[in-house]
Amino acid sequence: VQLQASGGGLVQAGDSLRLSCVTSGRTFATYAMGWFRQAPGKVREFVAAISSNGDSTEYAHFVEGRFSISRDNAKNTMYLQMNSLKPEDTAVYYCARGRLYISAAARSYEYWGQGTQVTVSS
Repeated sequence: VQLQASGGGLVQAGDSLRLSCVTSGRTFATYAMGWFRQAPGKVREFVAAISSNGDSTEYAHFVEGRFSISRDNAKNTMYLQMNSLKPEDTAVYYCARGRLYISAAARSYEYWGQGTQVTVSS
């Protein structure tokens, strides 16, 4: 299983970005998916997760109301729409394939992408 995240970049505070994560294999629709991020000098933290069919989502408190996670199982792709970006959102964003249930715990994710850099200037 390979995951490829893309869509990061350098933006100004208040701008928007949409991250994408394409996953190889035929079982994408079976598993929950998630986004995590890691800022310099900090531990990796949970951002958002989505159930296998997209009916359930979970967000970290610091992104609720600003970020939206979604998925297109026909395209083996997950998205993270990020609005009203803040400088503290600057980090490498990772997508990950979870298990059968939605989770905010990194240990619940088996496969990880390489990450995409998001930099928000003030």
